[in-house]
Amino acid sequence: MAILKLKPSGKDYIWGGHKLVDNYGKEMTGDRLAETWELSCHPDGPSFVDNGEDAGKTLRQYIEKHGKKVLGTNCERFEDFPILTKFIDAQDNLSIQVHPDNEYALKNEGQYGKTEMWYVVASTTDLTEKSAKMNLQKESKKTLFLKY
Repeated sequence: MAILKLKPSGKDYIWGGHKLVDNYGKEMTGDRLAETWELSCHPDGPSFVDNGEDAGKTLRQYIEKHGKKVLGTNCERFEDFPILTKFIDAQDNLSIQVHPDNEYALKNEGQYGKTEMWYVVASTTDLTEKSAKMNLQKESKKTLFLKY
């Protein structure tokens, strides 16, 4: 099996900047680039195969053509590819988001809910200080609220 090179989809949210372009060579079509969805089968921002005979196809199309075996054994149990990997350049406060759990999302949106994990690659001192002041308060098993 060949190793796929993927081309991400980009998002130009108002809090984005230019670091993904300047520091990582990502392509930008607007005034800013807030996110690149590097590994994605999400319909709002799919990854595209960038090499080989399937170049130009979305990752979802590639999986449909070659079967779930290309994902390994741990992903075969999922109806849809369960991972979305992003690079984010947040030059301002991110918009507040509420993500449903899998049960609600599958019933009402036809896709899995969103569980997040963040790995901060680089940060400014200002961002680090703001993050240190932010408290995560758990209101229920399924809902998290941010308090500043």
